[in-house]
Amino acid sequence: MTTASNLPAPPKAEQRPHSYSRHGYTIEDPYFWLKDQGYPKVDDADVLAYLKAENAYFEAAMAPHQKLVTTLFEEMKGRLKEDESSVPARDGDYLYWWAFKPGAQYRTWYRKPVAGGADQVILDEAAEAEGKEYYRLGALEVSPDGRLGATLVDDNGSERFQLRIRDLATGKDIETVTDVGIGSPVWTSDSKGVVFTEVNDNWRSYRARYHRLGTPVAEDRTLYEETKELGFSVGVSRSQDRSLIFVSTGDNATNEVRFVSAADPLKPLVLISPRKEKRQYSVDAAHGKLWIVTNDEHVNFRLAEADPAIPDAWKTVIPGSDRVYLRGVTSYLDHLALSERVDGLDQLVLRTYDGKEERIPFKEASYSAAFAGNAEYAPAAYRLGYSSMVTPQTVYDYHPADDRLETLKVQEIPSGYDAGQYTTERLMLPTRDGKKVPVSVVYKKGFEKSGQGKLFLYAYGAYGHAIPPSFSTSRVSLLDRGYAYAIAHIRGGDDLGYGWFLDGKLDKRTNTFNDFVDAAKGLIAEGYTAPGKIGIQGGSAGGELMGAVANMNPELWGAVVADVPFVDVLNTMQDESLPLTPGEWPEWGNPITDKAAFEYIRSYSPYDQVKPQAYPPMLITGGLNDPRVTYWEPAKWAAKLRNTKTDDNLLLLKINMGAGHGGKSGRWDRLQEVAEAYAFVLTQIGDDTKK
Repeated sequence: MTTASNLPAPPKAEQRPHSYSRHGYTIEDPYFWLKDQGYPKVDDADVLAYLKAENAYFEAAMAPHQKLVTTLFEEMKGRLKEDESSVPARDGDYLYWWAFKPGAQYRTWYRKPVAGGADQVILDEAAEAEGKEYYRLGALEVSPDGRLGATLVDDNGSERFQLRIRDLATGKDIETVTDVGIGSPVWTSDSKGVVFTEVNDNWRSYRARYHRLGTPVAEDRTLYEETKELGFSVGVSRSQDRSLIFVSTGDNATNEVRFVSAADPLKPLVLISPRKEKRQYSVDAAHGKLWIVTNDEHVNFRLAEADPAIPDAWKTVIPGSDRVYLRGVTSYLDHLALSERVDGLDQLVLRTYDGKEERIPFKEASYSAAFAGNAEYAPAAYRLGYSSMVTPQTVYDYHPADDRLETLKVQEIPSGYDAGQYTTERLMLPTRDGKKVPVSVVYKKGFEKSGQGKLFLYAYGAYGHAIPPSFSTSRVSLLDRGYAYAIAHIRGGDDLGYGWFLDGKLDKRTNTFNDFVDAAKGLIAEGYTAPGKIGIQGGSAGGELMGAVANMNPELWGAVVADVPFVDVLNTMQDESLPLTPGEWPEWGNPITDKAAFEYIRSYSPYDQVKPQAYPPMLITGGLNDPRVTYWEPAKWAAKLRNTKTDDNLLLLKINMGAGHGGKSGRWDRLQEVAEAYAFVLTQIGDDTKK
């Protein structure tokens, strides 16, 4: 094991006096200076010197383990098909798909006429990314007439995307619409204009605009701009029948939606229903009706319909249910496609407009499934994706006429994979307040529940985002080294319904942390592992989770990986200039105006709760250009941990100097980062293949 005592002295960030007072408290923050006051530009020499010193220390600590990192990387790469491709999906006169060229980091996008003809390259990401440290294609939307493509590209990780219009016949960009786009643009029916959203200087999606091709961008019209609520974000989408363009505005708890004809986007927007605090709704359109999913009457949402001429008069179609969590609806010509979750498991339902329902059947006890790739309004079959923790990604077409799942593709594992060698289980483990947390576990057959096993535990637990029990090729490298891998479906996610999410936010936030700790203790009690033999990982809000449980129960963890961790919660939630803050108050609380929120956030904020105690080995990552969790959060946290903790366990900080929230952008570069994280855990907890 590499410890700090085996290495040169780690970087020590200078402590500089800084404090502020609020609600009768004075908060000392000696690492405040690590936030460059010129942000988003970061050019403070002292800040950069510290980050570079931490990166150099990371490299020095990992240098003795490069053989393991390389081995893991090659294993993981060997399970990915180098020329992987998607299943072609029909949209109008063309079939569309993407494919990787052998060795390529990025996709190439293709199409071919349904009537027959040669394959056409419509976008080569690898060529676009040539010479760039970072490249991300945020959207590729083809015009209704098939001639043009609207692309959104981010080439530095800041999530400010350039919107360009491309002539698909020549492969040349013919217009640049904006440099600060976000989301997905929507084409007008005549293929002569796009509706899109822009972010402001604080990275808030604040307005929807319309650009008519061939006109100066200075003449672009603003269709809607959010001026009332600082924390609301604006988004655009279209109905599945392509008749309407929707413009939504809202935060994590409240929203409202407007619509306009896709044939005439300069008409006045029609407000469906004005915003009401803590009410959410989403909308699609078909057969002259609006189809609305809303939580106005039940926490698990209901389905309603409305006449577009009287859009605020909603009539219930499917009432809310304590057991069935209605997550969304898409309205096709023949069916409403309902995405539901029952007892924590995905359910896909097709409902005819006269009310007959058929549930698409799946045989495994635990799995992940979703409708995906259905671009057309009247598909011949319904495309969906499926996997479990032992079953590779599978693409099906479901044929409702004969209740048949047609297998189109099963993920190929070139180096070989035998699902029969692995076992997955779903546990319901008790928590301290009497709830039971679902935990999905996978391990290689032969793993002994002797109470001495090694375990890798992952969770997120925020924003109502559930972590599905799906397949991972990278994970196999841990399973083959004797680890069990578990996902804790803790409160804060919506795994067991929308109420499960509500029970992990605001003044119930600590339920999330307690659930994770209790899940770990439950796995220990079930014989899967022992204290000190658990590697844990989480990113962003899941990184906040890592920080909280490292403070709470450091003795349980053998290694902690915290990716882009949201750990400086109290400071960030008081900084209205940051993109993360105003829109996040419904999730975390507003400590500026609410003393109780201030006290509660301070009680769990990982940065504020660092204390003199022994901490487990920790790997912390961040991105210099990250607009979601700014780089100084992991940097300040690492600096404070170094100065406060009482052990000599390894603490590493790695800041991607040319990337953002998602880390590096190329598929092999991303895989390298996974290999580093797994190598860190293996070197700290152990590798059973070395016995």
